[in-house]
Amino acid sequence: MLCIFSAISIATPLEYVGEGICKSCHLKEFQQWQNSDHDLAMQEANEKSVLGDFNHSVFLKDSIRTTFFKIQDRFMVNTEGEDGKLHDFEISYTFGVYPLQQYMIKFPKGKVQVLDIAWDSRKKEEGGQRWFSLHPNDSVKAGDVLHWTGQNLNWNYMCADCHSTNLKKNYSEIDKSYHTTWDAIDVSCEACHGPSSKHVTWAKGLSQQNKVFKKEQKHHKNVNNGLTIDLLAATKRKWIVNEKTQKPELDSSSKDVIAAKRSKGEIELCAKCHSRRAQFDDEFTPGDNFRDHYLPALLTDSLYYPDGKIKDEVYVYGSFKQSRMYEAGVTCSDCHNPHDLKLKLPQEKVCLQCHLSTKYENPKHHFHKEGSTGSSCVSCHMPEKIYMGVDERNDHSFRIPRPDVAEQLSIPDACTNCHKDKSSGWSANAIEKWPRKNTQGYQQFSSTLHSIEEQSDDILTKIYEVLLTESPNIVKATVIGHLGEYPSRQTLMTALQMLRSKDADIRRQALRALERFPIKYTLKQIFPMLKDPIKIVRMEAARILSAVPSGTMESTQKNLLNEVTEEYRQSLLFTSERAESQVILAQLYSQLGQLNKAERSFEKALIIQSQYVPTYVNYATFLQHQGKEDESYEILEKGLKQTQSAAIYHSLGLWYVRNKQIEGASEKMLDFLRIAAKKEPDNARYQYVYAVAIGDKEPNKAIEILLSSLNKHSGNLETLSALSSYYKTIKDEKNALKYYKKIETIRNYTP
Repeated sequence: MLCIFSAISIATPLEYVGEGICKSCHLKEFQQWQNSDHDLAMQEANEKSVLGDFNHSVFLKDSIRTTFFKIQDRFMVNTEGEDGKLHDFEISYTFGVYPLQQYMIKFPKGKVQVLDIAWDSRKKEEGGQRWFSLHPNDSVKAGDVLHWTGQNLNWNYMCADCHSTNLKKNYSEIDKSYHTTWDAIDVSCEACHGPSSKHVTWAKGLSQQNKVFKKEQKHHKNVNNGLTIDLLAATKRKWIVNEKTQKPELDSSSKDVIAAKRSKGEIELCAKCHSRRAQFDDEFTPGDNFRDHYLPALLTDSLYYPDGKIKDEVYVYGSFKQSRMYEAGVTCSDCHNPHDLKLKLPQEKVCLQCHLSTKYENPKHHFHKEGSTGSSCVSCHMPEKIYMGVDERNDHSFRIPRPDVAEQLSIPDACTNCHKDKSSGWSANAIEKWPRKNTQGYQQFSSTLHSIEEQSDDILTKIYEVLLTESPNIVKATVIGHLGEYPSRQTLMTALQMLRSKDADIRRQALRALERFPIKYTLKQIFPMLKDPIKIVRMEAARILSAVPSGTMESTQKNLLNEVTEEYRQSLLFTSERAESQVILAQLYSQLGQLNKAERSFEKALIIQSQYVPTYVNYATFLQHQGKEDESYEILEKGLKQTQSAAIYHSLGLWYVRNKQIEGASEKMLDFLRIAAKKEPDNARYQYVYAVAIGDKEPNKAIEILLSSLNKHSGNLETLSALSSYYKTIKDEKNALKYYKKIETIRNYTP
């Protein structure tokens, strides 16, 4: 009998059966899902699916005339192709429905591209029913990565994984082709519930085999009725309001450990698509650990404002992880119906599932006129930001508005979204007059992220404020990676302690911090991380250790490192059509001593994207390490013709530093370093190097440059060190000592 069970639950391969099979038993859920954003995520272009005006409609931008028209039942567009000339293209698929719809075109070798002219599907009175550009303020030319034929609008890499079910990209690096497949063109039932072939076997309930299956299920809670994930736990959860505290909490039946764990699993499932992340493979199955297939973004200054509010397009997950709601155990399906994706209750009523109406739906709480925008929970605690021209997205960090912080850091705040004629300072003064006990909120890390962004002299103080308080783990992970920039016994011990964290993001960032310390102090602690249960941590350890000479390792260590390094390499090969992946591959091959492979990867990166600056900078450094200075210079010159980047000017200046014997080297060195410093005045490294370049002959001018940089980055150790040195050169011992002591204060900080 046990053998029969094994044949069903283990030997039988998991297969996708399609929503038609799901519908036969789950009609109610199927009907809710129909015509949802998931159902309409991607469709074949036809009369029913296409919303845009293809009646010879014309859109003009940058002197390019794009015409949308039809030939019988085929939807067509005449627009600029990858050669810069006008061509006719047939629309193959639609993407989304509201508030905009995009259109996709097939190219040779399986490549599919998304037009950057989209249809505004809102009502005409709302400004919709028109064609518009997704890059209205950019002059995008053919050959640019932002051109609709370029890499950043490639469906296979950029979009496909989230808009279809069981998507397999199938990119071939050999002939640069895609053979992308899916089981369902849209986000179907099995995109969330997983391949359901075993569930169907279980559900039939007619055979003796299934009786055994049910019997065994009592002793194997992970069987989940033949599914790979149990999402029923979410339906069993119930939030109540504690009569004493008047705060929401899960009722006693919902506090079961397994149910709580599975609820977190729901969030990680949604994160697959509703997060800003890098992808390692397309083998994710619902129920898998999200971080075994994806690397989620942290709160970097390019994606989030210092207070954690959304800045770039980040797709909810990173915001929600900052919230008190996430910490309390709230999940996506507590607010959203997972099948029709609508709120479970209209507007603010969904908030009142957990928050007492008498307390919060009251002017004594929101201090605005009832029924006004200011009385809305969402307007204050989930302010909107517009992406893709017309798509309003709500911030899911559920924060108390802090216009005082916004005023200090010159960032947006919720209040001025409505009070557009007022300043954040005005809003802060108004809030100060409200008779409220707590206006600080849960997310009190804005000064820390701002200090990191500015490289302030209080950076370690601020980092430890986060680490020693109940800050969200996503914030702790973000700040830990910067500890290595300020190496000391204290920061080393902290980073080593963080390797023991239960949070995989924190462990990974601790490894990144440890990379900055001498390997002799960290080797013994990093090696065990190759056995970490989570892939993002293992791969980070392998990346760092791949630079360690193999002669220092035992055979068992070598074997383990080789195994995880291959895992890391395969994750990079999965995105080998991207220049950034080829550059990282090249760096890995270089560390492994596989120099020919490294050079080939650099060359591939140049072909893939000729304007990707890191390729030129890293390739030139690689060649320089091989003693090929002439070739190194040629690569940088080639890069300068493609892009006038400060990084390339800086690298050329450093090239002349290494090759001082060349006639006129000093003059050219100074020219290049000066241009780099001028192009990026906020780059402390460029200012420091330029100051050092002129410091021997012009110490006073070097001091002037360094002081200007220090005004923006008061904790930059290189700048402080150079200032101490040059003040000593001009016999100003007082200032020399002042900046030396400042370095010591930062380095020796103890919380």
